[in-house]
Amino acid sequence: MGFLQIANLGKVHFHEYGPGKKPLLAFHGYGMTGKQFHVLEKSVLQDFHVYGFDHFFHGESALDNWTEAQILAGMPKALVRDYVEEWFKVYGRQRFSVMAYSIGANLALILVEEFADMIDEIILMASDGITTYQGFNFLTNKPVGRLFFRTFSKSKWLMPSLLKNLLRFGIIDEALYKIAHSETDTQKKRDDVYYTLNLIRRLKPNEKKVAALINEYQIKTRLIFGKFDNLFPKSGARYFIDLLDGADIHEVELGHWLVTPALDEYLINFYK
Repeated sequence: MGFLQIANLGKVHFHEYGPGKKPLLAFHGYGMTGKQFHVLEKSVLQDFHVYGFDHFFHGESALDNWTEAQILAGMPKALVRDYVEEWFKVYGRQRFSVMAYSIGANLALILVEEFADMIDEIILMASDGITTYQGFNFLTNKPVGRLFFRTFSKSKWLMPSLLKNLLRFGIIDEALYKIAHSETDTQKKRDDVYYTLNLIRRLKPNEKKVAALINEYQIKTRLIFGKFDNLFPKSGARYFIDLLDGADIHEVELGHWLVTPALDEYLINFYK
């Protein structure tokens, strides 16, 4: 493990693991850390050595004196490139691959925009960035949604009520309800959700550009979806999938909670 100091941003913590030789830069989902992909020990980790970055408001990564106004304005997309430039300073300029789950996919796909000629493989699981969850878009980009989000995140009572009603009307399923409830049951957790989603709201990859670069540089691309995922299902990524030449697409018998030992068992045959 180690830290990358990124100018105008902060201190980014990363976890290092896996017996494989090929470097793999990885970005986790909400509520996790860069260690999230450790469960893929029988499959992906046999080929790759992972550098798993903690998002801000997760793990040990920390912004450098950012004000609340800066956080709510969102992290500039150009700063994502600096993750790799700083990593190069430590490990040398070399080819690498990227992996991501859920909201982490936004950063991975932005790196494809910036470093397509140096990327060997892309592994995305339940990926944001190629399919948009309109609930997040409403809460972080629409004026009414932003006011709504702030009000609910500061209230001890409103958030639980909202989640129960989302479950009641089928907008989220039982699994997502349990995850969301566990991540919002204290004021600090509610603040972390609020600040995380606002910080990353401008980190949106250009789908057409990413697909064109994947095709141009013939980057091996594996997209994995949960059959029962209500957040980022395969159906929402159809536009992006249709732009790709020969991507490896999988839909497994899981929900959004995808990075599990069950997925590791599923992927074993692809990393022998």
